[in-house]
Amino acid sequence: MKILCFVFGALGLVVVAAIATAWAPDRPVAELTARWARPPSRFLDVAGMTLHVRDEGPRDDASPIVLIHGTSASLHTWDGWARVLSARRRVIRFDLPGFGLTGPAPDGRYTIDSYVQVTAGLLDRLGVKHFTIGGNSLGGNVAWATALALPDRVEKLILVDSAGYPMASTSVPIGFRVARMPLVNRVFEFLLPRGLIEASVKNVYGDPGRVTPEIVDRYYELSLREGNRRALLQRFEQSDFGAQAHRIRELKLPTLILWGGRDRLIPPGDAERFQWDISGSERVTFAELGHVPQEEDPARTVAAVERFLEL
Repeated sequence: MKILCFVFGALGLVVVAAIATAWAPDRPVAELTARWARPPSRFLDVAGMTLHVRDEGPRDDASPIVLIHGTSASLHTWDGWARVLSARRRVIRFDLPGFGLTGPAPDGRYTIDSYVQVTAGLLDRLGVKHFTIGGNSLGGNVAWATALALPDRVEKLILVDSAGYPMASTSVPIGFRVARMPLVNRVFEFLLPRGLIEASVKNVYGDPGRVTPEIVDRYYELSLREGNRRALLQRFEQSDFGAQAHRIRELKLPTLILWGGRDRLIPPGDAERFQWDISGSERVTFAELGHVPQEEDPARTVAAVERFLEL
């Protein structure tokens, strides 16, 4: 009996220690801005919410470059591209509702159509009439859906490991798997081991060794932004992967397709499908990179963008 009490007591201590280590309540946005909203970040009211925005480069650019991040990411994923492109072009990026410092949408809607509306609303607010738009993963889906919705305003399209077709992943980050598990996902609104985020980020890199502690900090801390974890659950509940894939063939504009050859979340076969469906598009594959090539190797990937934009 004493042995059983000892065992259960020890197990209880392990559980308490694990909970204490993983305990991660929501953080107010004000607590996160000092590190993650340094200049030139600003916050703009659009569609009933406050968007975290960075708008850099020459204001006389007749066709700014708009960049949209993917699921659980933020505008920081484009830091490397923005440094290069903003020297000659105006570059606009923002945190989608439910992610980064923007936080949850008031109406709880995280569909592609709702993201297109927010994108259009931000560009209207900034007085941008014509633009090039690019996106990674979820952001790529938003980008090409925006091009379909605003054909007279979108001049060029850049798809980076873009969503759009039914998912055929060979490996899904553990954080995404947990977010899709009923009941268990509710626990992670209060518990979030930093190691889970680290494993998830490494899963989407072609070379996990490129993932630095600061990158993990960014993904982890912005996941804790008040309301973001609940928003992620709602986003997955509202996802309908590939529902509009038949419309991709309607795209009739210059398109660059960039892909990581080691992407296991949206495998390179989808890059070939985009190239087949978008007449006249061009494709560049980076054999050793993963799902976020713009973040993993910004110098090499942005060079392809510069050639495409003839900079």
